[in-house]
Amino acid sequence: MPATPQPRRPRRRATRVLAAAAGLATLGALVAALPANAGQDHAGKAGASGKKRTVDVQLLSFNDFHGNLQPPAGSSGQVTEKQPDGTEKKIDAGGAEYLATSLRTARKGNPYSVTAAAGDLIGASPLLSGLFHDEPTVEAMNKLGLDVTSVGNHEFDEGAKELARMQNGGCHPKDGCFEKGKEFKGADYPYLAANVTDEKSGKPILKPYWVWKHKGVKVGFIGVTLEGTPDIVSADGVKGLKFHDEIETVNKYAKILDKQGVKSIVTLIHEGGVPASQTYNYNCDSPGAGDGISGPITTIAKGITPKVDALVTGHTHNAYVCTIPDPSGKPRMVTSASSFGKLYTDTTLTYDRKTKDIVRTSVKSANHVVSREQAKAPDMTSLISRWDKLAAPVADKPVGYISADIPGRGASVPEAPLGDLIADAQLAHGKSLDPETDLALMNPGGIRSDLVFKASGSEGDGVVTYGEGFTVQPFSNTVNLVDLTGAQLITGLKQQVSGSNEASPKILQISDGLTYTLDMTKSGADRVVTDSIKLGGSAIDPAATYRVAMNSFLAGGGDGFAELGKGTKPLVGSDDLKAFNDYLTANSTADKPIAPPKADRITIVK
Repeated sequence: MPATPQPRRPRRRATRVLAAAAGLATLGALVAALPANAGQDHAGKAGASGKKRTVDVQLLSFNDFHGNLQPPAGSSGQVTEKQPDGTEKKIDAGGAEYLATSLRTARKGNPYSVTAAAGDLIGASPLLSGLFHDEPTVEAMNKLGLDVTSVGNHEFDEGAKELARMQNGGCHPKDGCFEKGKEFKGADYPYLAANVTDEKSGKPILKPYWVWKHKGVKVGFIGVTLEGTPDIVSADGVKGLKFHDEIETVNKYAKILDKQGVKSIVTLIHEGGVPASQTYNYNCDSPGAGDGISGPITTIAKGITPKVDALVTGHTHNAYVCTIPDPSGKPRMVTSASSFGKLYTDTTLTYDRKTKDIVRTSVKSANHVVSREQAKAPDMTSLISRWDKLAAPVADKPVGYISADIPGRGASVPEAPLGDLIADAQLAHGKSLDPETDLALMNPGGIRSDLVFKASGSEGDGVVTYGEGFTVQPFSNTVNLVDLTGAQLITGLKQQVSGSNEASPKILQISDGLTYTLDMTKSGADRVVTDSIKLGGSAIDPAATYRVAMNSFLAGGGDGFAELGKGTKPLVGSDDLKAFNDYLTANSTADKPIAPPKADRITIVK
């Protein structure tokens, strides 16, 4: 972003003495006659060059926007704020119109300001962006002044070639140009993918790092996504790519930047942690530095070289501002700004012109709410209106009716009412393909929003539109049928809380008739109580065969469910959105809307 020119500071008195000292025989004699500290740079004071030794660089950051140009609905569009008296308050937040205003307001009075993101800006997007392969979101990011971002796992939802198109522009290879006479220009900001290489060439598929420069100040950015991206993205999305260790990659490129004279380094990493509190403004460093956070980012942060001065993270959709010690024991800022543009992080990096490094002890950071009570950015309103007109014929079509909010992404419990509804829809679709279908399983990460009773437009309260259904199920997975033995089904359920999912469980959403107990007082696979797993009231028989419906992502072993990927006799059905919409249409009317499921299929012991 162009910065406001700073007025030149007056030279120090010592400099004026030098200019007037023609009567002295030598410069050495003059210097000897001056006070010992004359003309030297000190933090916050101008030196002989007229510049301060240190300058504050404002780093604005966010993550996991996921194409939420319009304010996210329901609990997905709220943040929780801790009040001075200890109570908690829900605040409506997010949306591109408000995010742009927040960032532009924050930049005022900060001539050294850079804006960065930590991945998943696109992918799993609501219909307004997803229908157009996220071109509207990239355009919005250009307008709001994003300078740089790392890739996230969802940047690979449509494969490396489509990601390259997001960067470089051009019309979609199949759907063409969406607006007559306009060709997609691509991102003005660089996507960084240091730890993603082409399997054949071994080279990064995009830039590994980028250096921000302004008036002699240089800050390097290294961008990486989580090494486990292939486990949570469809196989087609990561075909021909290799994902490398986050710590090793960052340390490699930090050395390269250091050799280039770039001493101030920020890592943008699409991996995150689990905070001790769901309030965005809790004290993450209580009782000690970094004590308020757990999860993968803590291990990664402790392994990344001290050459890196701050970490902007994402992926878990959580909010935190923590200081986690680097390998030398020195505190280092690690931040995340929730998701969907509901928060942004404002970090002050104090840059030392002499060392060209960040003064770590001076780093300050805080998360701020993107409030919907502020003015909307007119250019974002115009952008949304333009794309909304193109999407309206599809988006506004009613597909069903609900009697109250049905929480999904915003649910506060592992078994979400919307998860049960989706699983029931997939079971119904499975039975339409094969009447012998027994049950359905749905991955929690595939549920991207809530179904909200209040009308989002002119459709009326309780009406579910195609656009709202798309926001819930945007991945275009197919509903697949496979045969699994009872033993495989039991193993699959235990993989929710073991293996790669042990540290951060992924609780599958299950169809009506399947029940079991999840005992969180135990550890690992033992948390799923084997004897409690029943279908229609009868214990699962390890030797029997069950016909199971699930989306193509799970059927491919995604999300760490390798056992579910071993099914036999596969049958591919329609896409999951069609299955969901068909179920809503068949099972609800304006007079008889669907009520939120009770979400009582899993008994949880804490």
